[in-house]
Amino acid sequence: MDALAEHDRRGSILLEEATVLQHETLPGGQHLLRLQAPGIAQKARSGQFVHLCCGPELPLRRPFSLLRADPAAGWIEILYKDMGAGTRLLAQQQPGTLLSLLGPIGNSFSPSAERSRPLLIGGGVGLPPMVFLAGEISADWPEHQAIVLLGSEVAFPFTPKPSRLLLPDMLPDVIAAMPLLEDRGVPSRLASNQDFPGCFQGHVTALAEHWLAALNETELAKVEIYACGPGPMLKAAAALARRFGVPSQLALEEYMACGVGGCAGCVVELAGPDGPEMKRVCVDGPVFNGSQVFPA
Repeated sequence: MDALAEHDRRGSILLEEATVLQHETLPGGQHLLRLQAPGIAQKARSGQFVHLCCGPELPLRRPFSLLRADPAAGWIEILYKDMGAGTRLLAQQQPGTLLSLLGPIGNSFSPSAERSRPLLIGGGVGLPPMVFLAGEISADWPEHQAIVLLGSEVAFPFTPKPSRLLLPDMLPDVIAAMPLLEDRGVPSRLASNQDFPGCFQGHVTALAEHWLAALNETELAKVEIYACGPGPMLKAAAALARRFGVPSQLALEEYMACGVGGCAGCVVELAGPDGPEMKRVCVDGPVFNGSQVFPA
């Protein structure tokens, strides 16, 4: 990425004092946080994240991917799991509290007109970007036929419901869906190793493999994989893309200190045209071409 492009991306980051509008505790130690942040809500795109001060006692910010954004109403939503000092503090914040936000940070997913059957794969903390992207595709590419596959090894942060949206190429006994997507008319299916009813019993990438294997060559030519989740899941998603000859875009999750490219604490090695390249997940990503992240 050239210096001008990086400057343009950094220049788009806003600093906002966001008001907590709603804060809901969900199954599996998870929380849904809605923040009034009109500037960020206006500019946010799928795959981007915010760098959030979880409370005045903890000045070091934490990165959180975006689940949804409503530009008209001026709010954003974050789905997170209580896992450490920052998220434990954040879980205590009540409606009316002001929290400092930097965002939106990073690049975003880029759906294409030619790939009209997007396959979205989210695992664990990688679920929010896929929900955001599904909403964007529905709004911006109504002719596309997206399918969202979500996996979790803890309770899902919603009550799964049997899907009314038929998927001829899907395993017939896998019927559990995410209500938010179902109500939007976006087909989704769930995977877990926890024997949840209606879910695929196994990793979400194994469910994706079943779906891809059922497509003919013409249908595969319309597929692009978009994924976010743990490293092993992303590696498996990139391997699927290679096996079935489809492109992939992966959103990486890394520990971050500054979140704006200064500390280089989130650097990863990618395959470039002239050899290995070091890229910062925060400002060079977090979305990268899957073949660069996991080259054959």
